[in-house]
Amino acid sequence: MSTFYMKAGDLLPLIQDTLRNADGDAEPLTDATVTFVMRPRAGGTSIGGSATIVGDPVNGVVRYTWVDGDTDTPGTYDAEWTAVFAPGTKPLTFPNYSYDTVIISAKIPAPETP
Repeated sequence: MSTFYMKAGDLLPLIQDTLRNADGDAEPLTDATVTFVMRPRAGGTSIGGSATIVGDPVNGVVRYTWVDGDTDTPGTYDAEWTAVFAPGTKPLTFPNYSYDTVIISAKIPAPETP
């Protein structure tokens, strides 16, 4: 379980994580497709989309590139990654025992200019 911090409206840093199985080992993602999804902890609409496998798939590292609107609303979000290893196979979700956490803080408003 990881925690990621951002400011509202920022699209960097990209969110990146290592998917680990129940034993704590990196999950090999060879031939897998991965999606990222997060939802406000207080309830609401989910946000997310396709993720990218980073480097050698056996290392289990994935990344999601934020798009406009993903990080506009400050709050605490539960997040997870879902891998599908071949067409027609059942999905496997990470972390499988809880959620990653994304905390989006409000920006300090710029001062008004006269």
